Amino acid sequence: MLAKQDFLNVVNLTPLVSIDLIVSSTDGKILMGQRVNQPAQGYWFVPGGRIFKSETLEQAFRRITATELGDARDIADGRLLGAFTHLYDTNFADAPGISTHYVVLGYQLSLGIESSRLPAQQHSAYKWIGADDELSLVHPNSQAYFPYLR
Repeated sequence: MLAKQDFLNVVNLTPLVSIDLIVSSTDGKILMGQRVNQPAQGYWFVPGGRIFKSETLEQAFRRITATELGDARDIADGRLLGAFTHLYDTNFADAPGISTHYVVLGYQLSLGIESSRLPAQQHSAYKWIGADDELSLVHPNSQAYFPYLR
């Protein structure tokens, strides 16, 4: 694991690669959590996480689903929606002048999940949100997934 300053240098100089988990319900809603940390702090956002160096996509998917959903899933359980660009003016450390750039692999999962049992490290609350719901507090990067749902 990198020291905080080393990771901040990485964020400043390179894009990060991550996986977003677009967990959908049968009625077309997406599971979202209210972000605790930067970037996108305070917004409703889909669960997800960074891919670590030397970690395969399959390993990252299992780790991220375990950490974010409380249940490790195989990558074959998801459907790749595509690669997305997420740009933020902020960073995890709130350091001035350093933006964050993610290349995100979005995977749709159709799961029945009880939101009250989800981990609370990255999100203060969870709820199911549909494209027709009030979206002013849903981050645009998460809103962008609705057209891709099947």
